[in-house]
Amino acid sequence: MLARWIDKATGLFAIWTVLGVGWAWIQPAHFTWVTQTSIGGQGLVSVLLGVIMLGMGLTLGLDDFRRVLAMPRRVALGVGLQFTVMPLAGLAFAMLFGLEQGLAVGLVLVACCPGGTASNVVAYLARANVALSVTMTLCSTLAAILLTPLLTDWLGGVFIQIDRWSLLRQMVAIVLIPVVAGAALNTLFPNLTRRIAVFSPLVSVLAIVLIVGGIVGNSRDLIEAHFGKLLVAVFMLHATGFALGLFLPRLMGFAAADGRTISIEVGMQNSGLGASLASTPAFAAQFANPLQAALAPVPSAISSVYHLVIGSILAGIWARQDKDRQ
Repeated sequence: MLARWIDKATGLFAIWTVLGVGWAWIQPAHFTWVTQTSIGGQGLVSVLLGVIMLGMGLTLGLDDFRRVLAMPRRVALGVGLQFTVMPLAGLAFAMLFGLEQGLAVGLVLVACCPGGTASNVVAYLARANVALSVTMTLCSTLAAILLTPLLTDWLGGVFIQIDRWSLLRQMVAIVLIPVVAGAALNTLFPNLTRRIAVFSPLVSVLAIVLIVGGIVGNSRDLIEAHFGKLLVAVFMLHATGFALGLFLPRLMGFAAADGRTISIEVGMQNSGLGASLASTPAFAAQFANPLQAALAPVPSAISSVYHLVIGSILAGIWARQDKDRQ
C-alpha cells in the first residue's frame, strides 16, 4: 500500500515542481534558505543533488550495465544526440537571443548536462522503452563526468573563461561518487537497498523541488528583469531536443517506442545538476561581475519546469495515441 502511494506521488513530479516554483515565486523566503545553507562546507544544493544521484545508484545493478551491450546502436545514438544537439542548441539560442553573459553561460551549462533522472518516469507514462531510458540515463550521466566540463569549457568559453578542472572535480563529487556508492550498496546489501529504494524516488522529487524553488526564490527579481527572452530561449532549447530526438531516430528506421524514448532523454536535462554546478562559489568566481554570477543558475531553474511540463504533455499525447490504436 505504501509503495503504491509513493509511486503515485512520484508520478506527479511535474505537478510538484510547478507548485514548488509557484510557491517560491510567491513566498521566496520559504525556499531561499536552500541556497544559503551549507553542510560540512558543501552547499546544500550540491548535497541535495548528491542525494538524488545516490538514489539513482541504489536502483542500478549489473543488468543495467549489461543492457548497454544489448542495445548499442540505440544507446549510442541517444547519448550522441544528448551531447551534440543540446550543447550546440544552447550556444545557438544564447547568441540568437542576445542573453546576458550569466544567462548565456547558464544556458550552455544546462544544455551540456546529461539526461534528467525524471525521464525514466516520463518514458513509462509515454509507453516508451523504459529499459532503454534507464540505460541511456545511466550512460549519459557517466559520460557527463568528462563531457559536461569539456563541452561547457569549449562552448561557454565564448562568453567567459571556464575552469574545466573545477567542474570536473564537482562532477566527481556530486555525480560519480554517489552513483557508484549507491550501485555498490545495491550489490552488497540488496535487501536493505530494496527497502530504501521504495522511498528514494519521492526523496529525489522533494530534493529537486527544493533546489529549483531555492534558486527561483533567490533569483526572482533577476528572472523578472529578463523574463521574455529567457523563457523563450529555454523553451527553444528543450523543444529542439525533443523534436530532433524524435525525428532523427525515425529517419534511421528505429521503432516508434525507441524514438519516443530518445526524444525524452535528449529533451530532458538534469537541470538539478546544472543548478548545482552554477551555484558553487568556484563557478561564480569565474565571473568578473557578481550580478552575472547570480544569473548563471537561473536557466537551470527555468529548464527544470519546462522539460517536465513538455515531457508530461508529450507522454500524455503518445499514451493516448497508443490507446486509440488499440
